[in-house]
Amino acid sequence: MLERLSPQAPDALLALIRLYAADPRADKIDLGVGVYRTEDGATPVFAAVKAAEQVLVDTQDSKSYLGPEGDMGMVTALMPYVFGAGDPSMGGRIQGMQTPGGTGAVRLALALAQKAGITRVCMGVPSWPNHAQILADLGLELVTFPHARHDGTADLDAVLDAIEQNGPDTAVLIHGCCHNPTGIDYTPEDWDVIADAFASSSTFPIIDTAYQGLGHGMEEDAAGMRKVLAKVPEAFVAYSCDKNFGQYRDRVGAFYILGQDQASLDTAFSNANALARAAWSMPPDHGGAVVRIILNDAGMTAQWLAELDDMRARMRGVRDALASAGTAGRIDLTPLGSQNGLFATLPVTKEEVAQLREDHAIYMAASGRINIAGLTNANLPKFIAALAAVAQ
Repeated sequence: MLERLSPQAPDALLALIRLYAADPRADKIDLGVGVYRTEDGATPVFAAVKAAEQVLVDTQDSKSYLGPEGDMGMVTALMPYVFGAGDPSMGGRIQGMQTPGGTGAVRLALALAQKAGITRVCMGVPSWPNHAQILADLGLELVTFPHARHDGTADLDAVLDAIEQNGPDTAVLIHGCCHNPTGIDYTPEDWDVIADAFASSSTFPIIDTAYQGLGHGMEEDAAGMRKVLAKVPEAFVAYSCDKNFGQYRDRVGAFYILGQDQASLDTAFSNANALARAAWSMPPDHGGAVVRIILNDAGMTAQWLAELDDMRARMRGVRDALASAGTAGRIDLTPLGSQNGLFATLPVTKEEVAQLREDHAIYMAASGRINIAGLTNANLPKFIAALAAVAQ
């Protein structure tokens, strides 16, 4: 039987990790792996997470099953941060469940959309590679449009066309903030227009929010998504705690459904539960329990938010330094100062990426995506100089 399978290409990022690990040069720079790093190059466990884990060790009295919806205390505790403290459930119209990371939330959102009659998904490109892989695995048609313009701003006209030119069998998948891989977000004014377009269209919104708090702040990063939700009868939100709680390997996410009324919401949630039960039975508990403990304790919450502020400030400082450098060879670095989050995409060729790796020990994805948090005060001059030497 196994001979019927075709070999699959290895994951390019995993291959890059192996190349970096084998490189003996002391001044090598890793801009490939998509995790936050401190000025010292570490990816530490949040102090708030450590504190919550100790509470869990001291008080958890069972490892029994929770069910496909996971830790509903976590799901509920997140809602004021995601949807606003004033009315987190939007009058009872939002219901959610825990998922295995943001990836599980995206998968569940797309699977449920398909079950509800969606056959086509429009998505701006470039995007997170797993979006397209999940769509292909589900057998959903993918229609792409350009996410960004050459000047480093979001292409508003392209997303509006996708929303306005389609109908009830189509969803538009949109990043809530800190776009992966470009860092190019819609402006507040863009979000007003996007929300109005969804309101006047039967196209279904799916919003992937994987980096809340890493752009301008928890409230600021959720503002665009909230504008859409305030205008539409139905929507899905896929949420990740992997980055803003630093729980990458613990796989903590949530899937939220906005429904028109309680009856439709209950029906949708029952279908989501059935899909989750078939896919993973129940999500991993540890990370979700940690998030719940943090958000239910005022001291830990303040500590978590302060740590998140520090992360965001460091990445903003790196972006400001890149922007102040102006150009590196033919590459204009100034737009990076107004972009957000962990990532940026540089207009370099695959050959130039290879040259940066071979001649300068700088490792990045072949697409030109870089992890902003991989840059530090110590290695920024080397990176800018190498880029200038290669990108002529």
